[in-house]
Parts: sequence; C-alpha cells; structure tokens
Amino acid sequence: MKKAEKFFIVSEAILPEAIIKSAQAKELLAKGEAETVNQAVEKVGLSRSAYYKYKDGIFPLNEASRGKIVTISLILSHQAGILSKVLNTVARMKGNVLTINQGLPLQGTANVSISIETKDMNDDLEKLLEGLREIEGVKSVQIIGQN
Repeated sequence: MKKAEKFFIVSEAILPEAIIKSAQAKELLAKGEAETVNQAVEKVGLSRSAYYKYKDGIFPLNEASRGKIVTISLILSHQAGILSKVLNTVARMKGNVLTINQGLPLQGTANVSISIETKDMNDDLEKLLEGLREIEGVKSVQIIGQN
C-alpha cells in the first residue's frame, strides 16, 4: 500500500537553491518565456538533472490552492469598516467567501477566520494575502487550512 503524500507550506527563505530554481524554471515554461527545459534551466542557472529531481515536488502556493477552499485567519483591530475592507479585497480578486467566523473583540483586536473558494480568483493566493496585509488595521494574516 502506498503511503499518502504529505504537503507542507514552507518559506522560500529556508529552501535549498536548487528547489527554488526548479520552481523558477517551471514558471518560465508555464509562462512561455522558455520553450524547452534546456532554455529554462539555462536561464535560471540550474542543471537539468536537478530540475528533473525536484520539478514534480515543488509548485507555487497559488497553483496548489487553485480551485480549492482555503481558510485564512486574521487578527483585526477593533475599528469599524476593517472587516468590510477585507471582504471587499476578497471580492475584488473574485474569491468566493464561504464562511466567516469572528470572535468578540478583546483588548482592541478581534480574531476572524474566513473560508474562501479560490477556483474563480483572477490572481494567485499570495496576491490576496499581500492585499489583506496592506489593509490598515489588519494585524496578522495566516493560512490555517486548505482542502
């Protein structure tokens, strides 16, 4: 019996250079900025063997989350309109909000979790997270689950 694969979300900062360059080469191929694997690995400075070793095990967060349900945890300042700005940001990127849970504000902040369907989003998940972090009054943004 084959063991189920586990997936992790990790920061790019801790990944070995060969894995990062494999992801960059895949992106060049996907965008049509390189026509062949040889061109892609040459552009990013990676060997073909390293590319083939890692290519099936690395993909950007947006690719992993496309068409899925993602749950995001936020800590918001207790001020009128911040949650509305968060929801407008999600809507602008065509994320479909499935659930919203907000705790009572304590010491000036409120915990909020939002489940979003990502299949129709016009940008990747990282852009959504960036947009949410830029909202004044948003103290923290984290992905807490995906399916």
